Amino acid sequence: MNPIAQELNNIIEQAAPHVHEMLSDMGKKLFFPKGILTQSAEAKTKADKVNATIGIAKQGSCVLSLSSVTKYITNIEPNDYLPYASSFGLPELRKKWRKEMYVKNPSLEGTSVSMPIVTSGITHGVSILSDMWVNANDVIVMPDMIWGNYDMIFRVRNSARFAEYKSYDDDMTHFNLEDFERVIREQAAQNDKIIVMLNFPHNPTGYTLSKKEAARVAEILIDVAQKGTNVVAACDDAYFGLFFEEESAKQSLFAKIAGKASRLLAIKLDGPTKEDYVMGFRTGFTTYAVAADSNLDGVYEALEKKTAGCIRGSISNCSHLSQTILVKSMEDENYETCKQEKFNLLKSRAFAIKEVLKDPKYADGFDVYPFNSGYYLCIHLKGVNADELRYHLLNNYGTGLISIGEDNLRVAFSCLEEKDVKTLFDNILSGINDLRT
Repeated sequence: MNPIAQELNNIIEQAAPHVHEMLSDMGKKLFFPKGILTQSAEAKTKADKVNATIGIAKQGSCVLSLSSVTKYITNIEPNDYLPYASSFGLPELRKKWRKEMYVKNPSLEGTSVSMPIVTSGITHGVSILSDMWVNANDVIVMPDMIWGNYDMIFRVRNSARFAEYKSYDDDMTHFNLEDFERVIREQAAQNDKIIVMLNFPHNPTGYTLSKKEAARVAEILIDVAQKGTNVVAACDDAYFGLFFEEESAKQSLFAKIAGKASRLLAIKLDGPTKEDYVMGFRTGFTTYAVAADSNLDGVYEALEKKTAGCIRGSISNCSHLSQTILVKSMEDENYETCKQEKFNLLKSRAFAIKEVLKDPKYADGFDVYPFNSGYYLCIHLKGVNADELRYHLLNNYGTGLISIGEDNLRVAFSCLEEKDVKTLFDNILSGINDLRT
């Protein structure tokens, strides 16, 4: 093993031995190299005469650039977006995001978390999670309805096993806490380590836990960890902040489990992708929270270096331009006002759908899973195959939806105009009746 990796492992093991146990084989081997990057950093501070270390093209004090590129980017100097960004991310953006994390999650007050590491979108953060914390045959507790890319990232790429719980109760009105707890405790009894994916607002159903449900989920995870099972709890907060109903938990589960038990590692995967409507920027964050016996700062620094090493060893670093624009956006005096306007738009669409679906005629064709947040809702079809209906709607009604399994269709109301809501669900019902005849 590389001595730098071993040094990082020693820091983690001495202060947080259970966190060290949770690292995958690859996670233990990861490190941030001290080669060219470190030498360039040293030269940047000391080479005041000639510096020939940096692998970028320069002319004088400016990065070399093409006017055919730079003419499209105004109000930002080429030096602020064309050079490579650090594998850790821009320091200013990382500081701003962590500061906002405490504002958005007041329950975190008094709890220390790592500096966020910038990833190339939340999907990249999930992939890093898989590399650093998941070995082949490790068990990951998942709902039975999931974002399809989890399968590719965890099972196809890293050969993990899924243990699924039923997402909702039989009445399809609430999160199935009973089955969640059953599967968690069963897997904890059978394995030294479990990984739990916590995705709220949920993709694909658009559900966020109630305050009571969130409190109970946190209690279960903390209890299992305190009773001797290592728990990697990953909060996929891709749609964080898009909470449309009062009873919904408005804070991440990360805030409820951070630093609560020595065998409980909390990981927050979030970013501006959906929060700030910059889907194509491909910028996300990975943040850690642990309970360490000592040297908590050292543990966080070691985890940050391993994460940056994982990035360095795959994509090297994330988009400098995207990060620079995000810093400027967060500093803009209209930032919060703009976000509120877009939130109100999505909330209005969600409530327009709820109003349309009050019509009892739809109950003959489908049931609606609970939804109160995010971008989506799902319907459970009665008596027809989801993919057959999807094709039928596409070919005969010019209506596009996503089929999930044999019985479910996903509706992305994030891209659905209010005026089209009734038409959409009337088309679905008509399509169901067509296939029944």
